[in-house]
Amino acid sequence: MFDRGKKGERALLVLPHARMDADAEASAREFEELARSAGAEVLERVGARVDPPSPRYYIGSGKADELKTLVQALDANLVLVDHALSPVQERNLEQHLGVRVVDRTGLILDIFAQRARSHEGKLEVELAQLKHLATRLVRGWTHLERQRGGIGLRGPGETQLETDRRLLAERVRQLQKRLEKVRTQRGQQRRARLDAGIPRVALVGYTNAGKSTLFNALTRSAVHVADQLFATLDPTVRRIEDLACGPVVLADTVGFVRKLPHDLVAAFRATLAEARDADLLLHVTDAADPERERHIGVVDAVLEEIGAGQVPQLAVFNKIDMLAQPPALDRDEQNRPRRVWLAARAGTGVDMLRDALGARLGGARVRGPLHLDAGSGRLHARLKVLGAIADERFDVAGWHLLIDAPRGLLEPLRSEGERALARLLESTR
Repeated sequence: MFDRGKKGERALLVLPHARMDADAEASAREFEELARSAGAEVLERVGARVDPPSPRYYIGSGKADELKTLVQALDANLVLVDHALSPVQERNLEQHLGVRVVDRTGLILDIFAQRARSHEGKLEVELAQLKHLATRLVRGWTHLERQRGGIGLRGPGETQLETDRRLLAERVRQLQKRLEKVRTQRGQQRRARLDAGIPRVALVGYTNAGKSTLFNALTRSAVHVADQLFATLDPTVRRIEDLACGPVVLADTVGFVRKLPHDLVAAFRATLAEARDADLLLHVTDAADPERERHIGVVDAVLEEIGAGQVPQLAVFNKIDMLAQPPALDRDEQNRPRRVWLAARAGTGVDMLRDALGARLGGARVRGPLHLDAGSGRLHARLKVLGAIADERFDVAGWHLLIDAPRGLLEPLRSEGERALARLLESTR
């Protein structure tokens, strides 16, 4: 999407908002950081009140005229809009401004395309990009249309458009087939870790909170670390041996941002599955960020969306060295570790986190046989959706299941009134 041959695209940022408040300003700062992460040179930020949005440009026609003047005055060659635009709105803006227009979804897709390193990650990025592009093909071949009719003027415009659509659809099918094969292989690897009975922990958090730095500190690895958004895109898994609870598998995952496009959430099932299947989530937050509470809310919302909202969490407040604050371990009413305050880059407080992990992972997973009679179909379906069933068979007596799942996913099911499940939860405590 961006021209890699240039030193940097000269971009104007358009920041639509219903009202300018602290939340809108925080969103503007984040969008500017996204633009810089993609390699753009930010010339100016332009606020645009959109209450209600214009169906033609999304922003008002007056603001579009003002933006056109700015594009010419500053010699910009790119306009980035902090909102999802319809294909019609994007095309209308490009025709009016005379430069390329990229919305928030397109910008994040471009960053993902730059960051993906693994075979699976590249396939997922290309698939998401093609699905996004497919909605923008309408009238994309207007230079081939013959609208006036008559001899010699009946051209192949629509034929070319349909050909392009078919090529895109075929490429999407090929990518989906290849991704299914890769995901099957990754699923087998994940199942092997599950069968080994090793607790699984996933690092989650807002992008640039320091997850990869903490991952390196805990696993003594050398995962890529950079002070930029989405520095880590592909899932990375390492084993930790020296914890009080025994070996643990730790996974680093992609960071979240507000308004993360749904296509990306759907596409990046591999890295997000590490969070959904974990026994414990380490929710990493930049303690020095004034927006930290809002960032926590964004991460929790995405976790709900991917089905990981019920997985137990241990809060990790990173970068306390920016606050000149000593490391600390906070506990809840049951004396269980609840929050750890540390500085991953300096290694301060990392040992406290190791102790907290050992304490929290004792009895964190429920594994054992469960028998459900034929009338417990609703509970069986819930367990199936949660991915809690490692093995099963059915006969006249009902379902004979092997349960293997985080306790936090199963505890809410006590309300189903199934005594066998309650006994399993108690026996594995």
